[in-house]
Amino acid sequence: MIIAATNEQLGVMKLPDALRRAQGMGLDLVEVAPNANPPVCRIVDFGKFRYELSKQDKEKKNSASKLKEIKFRVNIDEHDYFTKLRRAEEFLERGNKVKVQLQFRGREMAHQELGDQLMQKVKGDLNTMAQVEMEPKHMGKSINMTLSPLPAAKRKRRFMDGSAESSDEEDEPEDDDDDEQESAE
Repeated sequence: MIIAATNEQLGVMKLPDALRRAQGMGLDLVEVAPNANPPVCRIVDFGKFRYELSKQDKEKKNSASKLKEIKFRVNIDEHDYFTKLRRAEEFLERGNKVKVQLQFRGREMAHQELGDQLMQKVKGDLNTMAQVEMEPKHMGKSINMTLSPLPAAKRKRRFMDGSAESSDEEDEPEDDDDDEQESAE
């Protein structure tokens, strides 16, 4: 099968005919899919063809997943916690891996179980976006865990616009109190 430089299919040709046609256009005959039946060849400028292939390879390398890091402390405030989870979800959404690091300072080392609980909470909160690649592991004065993104079809963000599922549930009882006060008046 021969394909012209304009992506027009020229049909099945014998090799000498295809070479003559390519030379007549001042271009080269390049085999694109040798394993196909019949083999697919394209009439193109070989230098330009190689340049485009190298450009595609560079794009693939750039789109490879990078490792992003999110640092936590044991006594992190709830708002800060959700902000960091939103950032982690953004990284995972882009296809990057996320390294979650929890650092201990000073006396916090005496309560490492609190760090373990926080890492389990992070793991549970991000389970709709990522899978655990490396389980939480103690390394000196920190605990590290690596998360890799789920396939794009399975990802579901939970902390998108600053509201978490747990904070939505907490807001509902407050509304009920307001209704009771209005009915009492």
